[in-house]
Amino acid sequence: MIRLTAHVDGNVQGVGFRWWTRQQAVELGLVGSAANLPDGRVKVIAEGADEAVGELLRRLWSGPGGVDEVTQAWAAPLGEHGFRTF
Repeated sequence: MIRLTAHVDGNVQGVGFRWWTRQQAVELGLVGSAANLPDGRVKVIAEGADEAVGELLRRLWSGPGGVDEVTQAWAAPLGEHGFRTF
């Protein structure tokens, strides 16, 4: 089990990116959140099996809009529940 915090930069607000991310995460059995940030990025937190979290990270590059960069930080899971969007 692992926790990913990713900051997705590009044309990712106003294009359904958070909802698309939620759909991908739920399909992979992950918990966490996706939130718009004031600087135009989307912050994604995902917890779950290492392989599933890695797959979500790969999928983030192909989300709606246009992704320019995905920065990532890894940590031990904190026990998120469900997958929320903000």
